[in-house]
Amino acid sequence: MNWLGIVPFAIFALLFLLLPTLNIVLGAFRTQQGGFTLDNITNLAQPRIATAFWVSIKLSFASAAIGCLIGFILATAVALGGLPRWIRQSTLTFSGVASNFAGVPLSFAFIATLGRVGILTIVLRDVFGINLYGLGFNLLSFWGLVLVYLYFQIPLMILIITPALDGLRREWREAAAILGATGFQYWRRVALPILWPSTLGTMALLFANSFGAIATAVALTGSQLSIVPIVLFNQIRGDVLQDPQLGYAIAFGMIVVTAVTNLIYIVMRVRSERWLK
Repeated sequence: MNWLGIVPFAIFALLFLLLPTLNIVLGAFRTQQGGFTLDNITNLAQPRIATAFWVSIKLSFASAAIGCLIGFILATAVALGGLPRWIRQSTLTFSGVASNFAGVPLSFAFIATLGRVGILTIVLRDVFGINLYGLGFNLLSFWGLVLVYLYFQIPLMILIITPALDGLRREWREAAAILGATGFQYWRRVALPILWPSTLGTMALLFANSFGAIATAVALTGSQLSIVPIVLFNQIRGDVLQDPQLGYAIAFGMIVVTAVTNLIYIVMRVRSERWLK
């Protein structure tokens, strides 16, 4: 009877996670007639597909690294900075909402704000004399997409790293101070080494979160930026490049990448929890 409560979740996971994943894996090694083949996997080496994977990896790494850095600073401020409690609660509440805000609404919000005729773009140009696009900024580009991704990457970092920061014991800082350590030395020799596994694991999770995002990229850039989710979409739903079996192979490659990053997150999380218990 104790297992009865997880039956609905197990059924949900089986129908919407495990079986679809198994279908993708099997489809990556099948021809359209149902026979076994490795051609779909070898076709991943095609220049446009390999380039799409490389661009996606760079995009995911950039958004994850910047998101981790900014999110860590903000989380440290609200968790350990001595700020009023309502600021912490407001930040965590906003982070919970923003970390799930993506797709067409997020793309529209950034276009309306930082597009060529966006409100912030116009204000900077007409009031302060700063022409963003004249300086080379382009929202519909690699770094423009990184900027948009940071909207949900930073809040996700705050949500995940805050419990780890809360786990830092006051006794450790007091002991370091008694031994003559400065605040910088405490963070460099005590706090950061303890938080490093959790931070690295969270960065891996943010990488996977960015790597699989498609709705935001499609809504913002269309086909201007070749990333794996867009290439996959074109292979499965496109009218010109449609090749479902190659699409299965691309999806299989994405599963491998995200599985590796999630495995890194789990391993780093376990190591971090050993210190924070």
